[in-house]
Amino acid sequence: MEKQNSELFMENCEMMRENERLRKKAEQLNKENQALLSELKQKLLEATTKQISELQLKASSTSSGTANKKTNKARPQKHN
Repeated sequence: MEKQNSELFMENCEMMRENERLRKKAEQLNKENQALLSELKQKLLEATTKQISELQLKASSTSSGTANKKTNKARPQKHN
């Protein structure tokens, strides 16, 4: 009985050590995951901001080009 109790105690200690090792590994992986997620969100935000700026620039140049065409049509052309 004493031998069996000692074996179970040693097995239990081994399981607790393994559990602690796995808990630390899971904590490390979670930190890495959070850092990668934060980096991904930042890159996505930068890309979205860049796309919005490009679209706004394209829209403003298109609308100013359209305004110039309308202005040119409104002015009668002089014939020499």
